[in-house]
This record gives sequence, C-alpha cells and structure tokens, in this order.
Amino acid sequence: MRLEGLPVDVVVVVVEPTAKSLEVGRRAADLVREGSLGRLMVTANRVRDEDDVARVTAAFPGVDVVIVPEDAAIVDAERQGAAPLDVAPHAPGTRALVGLAERLLAMTPPALELPAWRRALPLG
Repeated sequence: MRLEGLPVDVVVVVVEPTAKSLEVGRRAADLVREGSLGRLMVTANRVRDEDDVARVTAAFPGVDVVIVPEDAAIVDAERQGAAPLDVAPHAPGTRALVGLAERLLAMTPPALELPAWRRALPLG
C-alpha cells in the first residue's frame, strides 16, 4: 500500500475470486480499517459464477462488494485498444464498471469551488 498513512475519501481494494487474491485483499482492507485511511470499497473482478460471488462476499463480511463479471466484451475492447464503454456499452462487465464509477462518485464529497481570487492565479 502506498497511502503512507494519509486519509483519502475512498480506498478501492480490487480482488479476483482466487485464494491468493482474496488473502491479499483482506490484508489490504484490514490496513485501511486499522489506519482509518478512508471508506473501504471492495471490487471483485473477473467473477464467473455464484460460487465466485459467495467466495468473495465470505472473505469480506459486512462489506458491500461490487461484482464485475468475467466478460469477453471487456477482453475484446482491451485487444482493440478501446474503452469497453465505447465498444460494448450494454455488456454486463461494462454495466458493472459504470455502476462502480457511479458508486464512487456518490461516496466522494463534491469538489470545492475555488474562490474567485484563486481562480485568477496562474496554475503551477
């Protein structure tokens, strides 16, 4: 982890439904909680079936896990060098990623408006 103890709005821990990935993800989630580093979101990527969902949710009790299904459309988009949203906007994996983005936006505070005097200063 590279948070260096500094709090953030949201920490997203991304796992796959494999034993090794879930173990590393659990350790990362524990560090986030223990250090009060921010709100925790767990995202499970490449989920194939209900057994995978059960495995991931059992690894993170009490955490609302975002499930991103294994989806050939995501792989095809990657091979084309394109965004899944552009290539396959209605694919299950793409819809899950859009849902993830919407949830992240809902979890973060709105950007603060800079005062007029600061907007007038050059950036940098």
